[in-house]
Amino acid sequence: MKEDTISAIATATGAAGVGIIRLSGENSIAIAEKIFDKPLTKAEDRRIIFGHVKNFSGDIVDEAIALIMRAPKSYTKENVVELQCHGGSVVLREVLKLTFEAGARPAERGEFTKRAFLNGRIDLTQAQAVLDVIQAKTSAALTVAQNQLAGKTSKTIHEIRQAILNSVAHIEATIDFPEDDLDAVTLTEVEKNISAQIVKLNELLKNQAAGKILREGLETAIIGKPNVGKSSLLNFFAKTERAIVTDIPGTTRDSIEEFVNVGGIPLKIIDTAGIRNSNDAVEKIGIERAKDCAQRAELILALFDGSRPLDDEDEEIFKLLPNRDALILLTKIDLPQITTAEFITKKMTAAQVIEISLKSGAGTDKLLNAITERVGVIDFEMSFVRDEREANLLRRAVKHLHEAQKTIRLNFGIDFVSIDLRAALECLSSLTGEAVGEDVINEIFSKFCIGK
Repeated sequence: MKEDTISAIATATGAAGVGIIRLSGENSIAIAEKIFDKPLTKAEDRRIIFGHVKNFSGDIVDEAIALIMRAPKSYTKENVVELQCHGGSVVLREVLKLTFEAGARPAERGEFTKRAFLNGRIDLTQAQAVLDVIQAKTSAALTVAQNQLAGKTSKTIHEIRQAILNSVAHIEATIDFPEDDLDAVTLTEVEKNISAQIVKLNELLKNQAAGKILREGLETAIIGKPNVGKSSLLNFFAKTERAIVTDIPGTTRDSIEEFVNVGGIPLKIIDTAGIRNSNDAVEKIGIERAKDCAQRAELILALFDGSRPLDDEDEEIFKLLPNRDALILLTKIDLPQITTAEFITKKMTAAQVIEISLKSGAGTDKLLNAITERVGVIDFEMSFVRDEREANLLRRAVKHLHEAQKTIRLNFGIDFVSIDLRAALECLSSLTGEAVGEDVINEIFSKFCIGK
């Protein structure tokens, strides 16, 4: 890998003032110099050099600046060159093509960050945090991702790992010097340490749900029959006319998704088609999708029109709510009320009913507070478990520590305790990437964009 020089467009697709071609590898400076009209190999490190990108016929392709970052003081800890050109897609593709002709190869997905990991600049939890920074949907999610990138979770894991390693060292020292008869003293200290580390690991596992919400958003389905205010509610959350609002039933015929920010919590709001009896083939597909969304959503916002009596279509909505986390919204309270919150509470005794008017804004603050309460208080400064892979490794580590405690209590022998502790250490090493298979590494970085 170190012999390869990779190249990719590092900025988003589309017209922009500036676009960046990034190269990384031992020969990146020499390759960039082949297509740049100013000398680069002898240029000072981290020096910005103005010039022109030229093709091999000597024609100017674009005006650009070159930024040189020599190893190990770069993102990948390799020689890195960034060619900052104009941000048009055509010119960037032309410059990228020239880097390939000059000796670079196309970068794979996430390969720049993968090299940073393999070269020891960051560990695996930090590498994955890079993706979370890019994909953060709220400022709170960004804060968490930046903390992870800075090594907050890594530090917690390393501290737990070091504590377990200390116990292993004490056990092995006791085994090496049996004449000192320290088994009982050592095992008492080791069991106390194991208990402390189990508590810390379980604290991390408690944060898994919050971490998933901050990263992916709380999947929230808006359901109800036509014309109860579902699209108006989506527009309220999105603070823009995201969905068409009319008095004609069935306007929304498919699901519309939008990420919104509620108190720093990203919500993946899904506005569904109105659930009703319909003979329209397209609308029927939308209705089935609405029911499917309601089945898989983590939170349901069920809307009922307070200015009309409940009917059979409303009853179909109620059937979707038992045993689900749902908020019932009684809409259009600015109009004379026919269906009351008290009436709905009698039907759904465990449900929270919120009266709102999306026209006047009445009750919307109460709705936002209710959603925030559903998520719970999140400390954005704490360490987070990023995904199920990390959670599974933590659970396995806890299991091995419990087995070590069991081994101590059954008096199976001090050397067997060391085996269980080393198994826990292996799980934590896989978490940070110190002991992880190439297939896992490739799978993780395949989720990145090309150029990062």
